[in-house]
Amino acid sequence: MISIIFGKTKPINYIIVLSFLFIFYWFVHFSMFERIYSLGQIFWQFFILSVLFFSVFVVNFIVKRNKVTGVNSFTILFYGLLMVVFPETLLDSNAIFCSFFLLLATRRLISIRSLKNIKFKIFDATIWILVSSLFYDWAVLFLILVVAAIYFYEPKNIRNWLVPLAAIFTVLMIAECVLVLYGTPNFFAEHYTFAVSPSIRYFSYWGHSTKLILFSLTILIAGILAFIKLGKSGFGKVITMQLIGLSFILGLVLNVLLLSDNVYPVMITFFPAVVFMTKYIESLRRANIKEIILMAVVIIPFLVLMTSIAIK
Repeated sequence: MISIIFGKTKPINYIIVLSFLFIFYWFVHFSMFERIYSLGQIFWQFFILSVLFFSVFVVNFIVKRNKVTGVNSFTILFYGLLMVVFPETLLDSNAIFCSFFLLLATRRLISIRSLKNIKFKIFDATIWILVSSLFYDWAVLFLILVVAAIYFYEPKNIRNWLVPLAAIFTVLMIAECVLVLYGTPNFFAEHYTFAVSPSIRYFSYWGHSTKLILFSLTILIAGILAFIKLGKSGFGKVITMQLIGLSFILGLVLNVLLLSDNVYPVMITFFPAVVFMTKYIESLRRANIKEIILMAVVIIPFLVLMTSIAIK
């Protein structure tokens, strides 16, 4: 049943996922964590939710436009289900914004495989990563992804290596002008502290540490299986999967550096995670096995959610 619905790309799939996210978003805020908002804050939450919705479309656009996965909607299904596993991330607006801009950067880097307008894509990706770092300072680590993309696709062109520097200089100049106009010239010094202070209390609670560890192991296994299944696939597909794998590793590193009681950046890892999960599902040839695993993938997040609520 699940494979029949989400095994194809239909508008109903968007309606199902977005409707669920709409209900679940408010459930997390008002029921799970009992947040109280003023009217102005409600409008701000609606804006954050709209960014989350747009992220779902960007995820689907990336995998379809670049043929990262097959013609199905498993990626957006898994993207929504990961929110159920990690509902705390919906409380962190910085996670939603940072993840969104990293998705835009990833979109540009993956599209380099066409070998067209490489410099423009490198420039755009660098700018989006720098914008994402306005929400989490450690997000600048994703500039490593830009370096990797240049190395994989066109390393011998020295001008490609200069493009990220030009993008960084452009952002710094524009940002500095804006900060001076708004009377906050010390923003960079105050924001980019690169502090490393993961909360021991956070990791001591099984609901956080165990979920993150099991999630990481599951996705790493799915990623390994995805690379094995690639076999003799084209050079472009292998590089794309390598970039996505590197993105997942960088996301895990960022999680370890930032996790605390009020910061939940795990959403940054959701895009590479859903790609690996989808590639694994696509590799299954027997329809009954695929359906059983899909049912487990749908049921397990809700079991984890109910367990977390019961223990809380």
